[in-house]
Amino acid sequence: MTLAQQPFSNISLLQRKLGGLRHHIKRAAYHFIHHSGPLSVDVHNASWQAKQSASCIAKKHDPAKVSTWFSHYARSGLPVAIYSNNMNGEHLELDSIDRIDIENQLLHGNKFGWFNMDGTRTSQETATHQPTSSNATQQLLLRPSRAVFSAACCGHTWNHKGRGQPRTLTLRELLLSGSINWKDFR
Repeated sequence: MTLAQQPFSNISLLQRKLGGLRHHIKRAAYHFIHHSGPLSVDVHNASWQAKQSASCIAKKHDPAKVSTWFSHYARSGLPVAIYSNNMNGEHLELDSIDRIDIENQLLHGNKFGWFNMDGTRTSQETATHQPTSSNATQQLLLRPSRAVFSAACCGHTWNHKGRGQPRTLTLRELLLSGSINWKDFR
């Protein structure tokens, strides 16, 4: 839910949120100007640009490789990409890890919740966050790679015909895109 859609009864809370917006926008602009990754910048639309693959990169999801990678390199604050597939099509979104449960081999995304180390949703998360049947969503935590992060940062989408119109990233995703280590994704 965006700030514009939230009902506010406390005006001072709204003022604080709007007051912090300037800082976040400056940080996002700084990342656009000083980026060192493989993406081009569209300064007029404040977006990342890269060539879009014909089909969604998440089709190459290998649970064993994902599990191995996250077992070695998972840490709190690590930017990750989440594959989302629903009736409207497929896309990748940026999220970050905020909790790690080593004992149960689980990772918690700040926005999307709990995932197994192999990238699949936990059975508990699937049961508690069941979307409406008309817009059922499949989600996977993807192993970081140049292709995965490029697609997520550029807002690439796919539908039944192939490539779709890129989606606009949220300010949160723009800030996360600036914290990606493009050399080794750790």
